[in-house]
Amino acid sequence: MKDLLLITPPFTQLNTPYPATAYIKGFLNTKGVSCYQADLGIEVILSLFSKNGLADIFDVPIALHEVSDNSQRIFTLKDEYLKTIDQVILFLQGKNPTLARQVCSMNFLPEASRFNQLDDMEFAFGNMGLQDKAKHLATLYLEDISDYIVENIDADFGFSRYAERLGKSAYSFDELYAKLNGNTTFIDEITLQILKDKMDTVQPKLVCFSVPFPGNLYSAFRCAQWIKEYFPHVKTAMGGGFPNTELREIKDTRVFGFFDFITLDDGELPLELLHQSLQGQENPEFKRTFLIENGQVTYKNNSPRHDYRQADIGTPDYSDLLLDRYVSVIEIANPMHSLWSDGRWNKLTMAHGCYWGKCTFCDISLDYIKIYEPISAKILVDRMEELILTTGETGFHFVDEAAPPALMREVALEILRRNLVVTWWTNIRFEKSFTRDLCFLLKISGCVAVSGGLEVAGDRLLKLIDKGVSVAQVADVTRNFTEAGIMVHAYLMYGYPTQTVQETVDSLEMVRQLFEMGIVQSGFWHQFAMTAHSPVGLNPEAFGVIPVRQDIQFAHNDVDFKDRTGIDHNRFSFGLKKSLFNYMHGINFELPLQDWFDFKIPPTTIHPDYIHDCLLENDDFKFRPNSKIIFLAKNVIAENRVKIKKKYSGAYTLLTFHLKTNIVKAEMEQDHAEWLMGILKEHTVENPKKLMLQQLKTYFEEQFENFELFWFSKPMQQLKENGVILCL
Repeated sequence: MKDLLLITPPFTQLNTPYPATAYIKGFLNTKGVSCYQADLGIEVILSLFSKNGLADIFDVPIALHEVSDNSQRIFTLKDEYLKTIDQVILFLQGKNPTLARQVCSMNFLPEASRFNQLDDMEFAFGNMGLQDKAKHLATLYLEDISDYIVENIDADFGFSRYAERLGKSAYSFDELYAKLNGNTTFIDEITLQILKDKMDTVQPKLVCFSVPFPGNLYSAFRCAQWIKEYFPHVKTAMGGGFPNTELREIKDTRVFGFFDFITLDDGELPLELLHQSLQGQENPEFKRTFLIENGQVTYKNNSPRHDYRQADIGTPDYSDLLLDRYVSVIEIANPMHSLWSDGRWNKLTMAHGCYWGKCTFCDISLDYIKIYEPISAKILVDRMEELILTTGETGFHFVDEAAPPALMREVALEILRRNLVVTWWTNIRFEKSFTRDLCFLLKISGCVAVSGGLEVAGDRLLKLIDKGVSVAQVADVTRNFTEAGIMVHAYLMYGYPTQTVQETVDSLEMVRQLFEMGIVQSGFWHQFAMTAHSPVGLNPEAFGVIPVRQDIQFAHNDVDFKDRTGIDHNRFSFGLKKSLFNYMHGINFELPLQDWFDFKIPPTTIHPDYIHDCLLENDDFKFRPNSKIIFLAKNVIAENRVKIKKKYSGAYTLLTFHLKTNIVKAEMEQDHAEWLMGILKEHTVENPKKLMLQQLKTYFEEQFENFELFWFSKPMQQLKENGVILCL
């Protein structure tokens, strides 16, 4: 028996748990509140995609002459699907790696329409490894079954979402309410049976649903409805990303026939107070909580207590979740999407909110963005070590809005000091702080990828967005990451208010050049959407758009609008995405931009060498006294030698640095070499004491003259270029 049951309803990701319940459970542990968590999504998927689950699917009668040829084929091959499904799921869980050879034999899996794209697979994936190729084939196999389910069993099914359309721009509760008053679906029946088992086992007083996306909303309501019918004494609550952004203006009392409480923003204190209110307090306190009072929807925020600091919320706790049963898939040939969906990642946050907090398309008025609070690198790496012990996983996804460069640096140094072997990635802003040396430091600490918003890829619009970067700066930063061996994914936007056709074409040319130069490896175009809580949504007239106002009774986030330019930005969607697909695979850079569109576009005004020329600037010889100096050398051999050249002879020291992948040799005057060796010994990466470049200059000039001449000498440049010395 537990006080709280924390639930993520179907569906989010297949490969890793959505972290919200793990964050809350970690916090509740610090308060001694007993709770149990469950990801119903993965449990429903595993029940559905099993021999018994598929048998139930194929037992649903269909009229073969009325369904598509694809469904006919899948139904006809049902015995092959029943024979292979359990082994395929085990393989995708990492438990049956030898099956890869069978899968890749192309004579093991039954094949339906999804396999028609195989002609392009070698182009898309190249000579991918056997395991990855088999994962992709197994993913196509699952998608074939999914197509059958959507056509014949449940049109709302999706691997990472369910009935998403009911939660998108749902100004009224009517459609969702009507669906909930109808018959339960095939997926509902599986979900509710699993929920029943949880309720019987846990016997909670309060069931808390974390609803991050529209694709989780319907299932959350269906589960809450079932609890109200069969466990009427149990209270229900909803929180998470969807209510935080969409339900801030909720008025419909019918919603509270399903949920007793809806909480907004950070969930730790609101849930702690809800738990306390269930203990029979006379005048309970609430924090950012909607409930029914006197028959009306009421917003209660009567607690004087402040939200918890990030340092005090505890380490996420993934216990209770089926960590060894998540499924890794490879759906499409996008390297960042592969990183997202393949493998299990522990989720952590470096900083609450966004340190920039100015982008005009972003929900910067809401607390999850507005309130910026980083935590210390020491606490963060403590949590990483704790999660490694409890989950056995060394991969980390920092889910920040934009990870702060200074904190990333300190986290990287802390990882190196502790000799941790971890793999991590995060979201960033492409700002100038990401120097070549900082990117190298992040790489050696285990960073493998970053994603960031290039957005409109044009300087006028970037300024209008208040992004705080220019295209030239993005080019420089992405080059630094790429040269360090860190993959770069760019989020791209089109259709921003006042964006002209010319600017869209020029944005595409910028993107083309970034990929042609090899400094961006992955990207995704999305069309601008106006949200109610962004600067554009709060003051649309200032951005040249006319909102279409709605009577809000339920959800309110995406706002329909008319752009005064009158441009139909939808027309660009296919051409932008098709060109990007080609650029990501390193082909067709030479094609005119016009070839990607079936309507006339103007020629680009961007010089064909614009990005190339941006990368020519070199500031390697600028002296920055406040730069932090990091010495990474450990394996150094110093040999005093004598150089004899014609009639000249002189003593020098040969320094040999044995790096992991290469050897660096540098010749130096003996006294300079002796001084440098002393500095290297005293200021290793394990030493937390900071050494600034100005301090290093002072130390040098206590014995010698002209530090700048030494610092920019050929031997020192060799050491800096090879990462022996980092200047951050």
